[in-house]
Amino acid sequence: MRTSLFDVMVQVKDLVKFFGNIMAVNGLSFEVRSGEIYGLLGPNGAGKTTTVKIICGLLKPTSGEVKVFDISPVENPIEVKKRIGYVPEDVVLYESLTPRELFEFISSVRNLSMDVSFKIGSLVDAFDIRQYYDSPIATLSTGTKQKVAIIAALLHDPPLLVLDEPLRGLDVRSSKIFKELLSIHIENGGAVLLSTHIMELAEHLCTKVGIIDKGRLVAEGTVDELRQLIHKAGASLEEIFLKTTEQEEEVAEVVNMLREAFGRK
Repeated sequence: MRTSLFDVMVQVKDLVKFFGNIMAVNGLSFEVRSGEIYGLLGPNGAGKTTTVKIICGLLKPTSGEVKVFDISPVENPIEVKKRIGYVPEDVVLYESLTPRELFEFISSVRNLSMDVSFKIGSLVDAFDIRQYYDSPIATLSTGTKQKVAIIAALLHDPPLLVLDEPLRGLDVRSSKIFKELLSIHIENGGAVLLSTHIMELAEHLCTKVGIIDKGRLVAEGTVDELRQLIHKAGASLEEIFLKTTEQEEEVAEVVNMLREAFGRK
């Protein structure tokens, strides 16, 4: 069983990111600990994907501090990338390769031992892509490419998974298997940072949720703690999300407008 030596796997403190004059992230702070599935939720343009890319060492922050296993992704991005498995929002793969060739390439680059072949075979069968194993990735469907990206992120058994809308394009069977894999990962001492728009997924899977709006953290805690925050027992995460991002009244007004426009006369 793999366990982590770190309790705090991700530490984000006073993070700020500008793109020109546009502030994408505004003083964001949160932590992801061992054994947690931390859900990062927010409206479109809230700064979720920007934050994820900074954590993975793909973007540099304007200011603030990010540490992954106490390592700065700015100062030492290679060491950070060794310890994470990343599934981006928009999957980009080497489309001229087959899945087999891609996994062999990743195994070589990461210097994985020979016993990784058993893990690859298990994942290929679990996600039911054996029939596409030797087909160019360019010819695969969106859902199959997503499966390939997920398998690629898991090969080196990283203690931290960073997932940006990972269920995009997956069928029900594959989604269920993937969620079970996340549970196994947590049982083994790992952690997950999950960015998603799927409220039901976050509500049932995440042990802790951070809601961001306009680049700021507006609420954080377990779902039960967030229910207490809005003083509404039994509230769904969708209701909590709309309340904390101040969209509840706007949505109600839009629904009323649509009833007037499309309701029976």
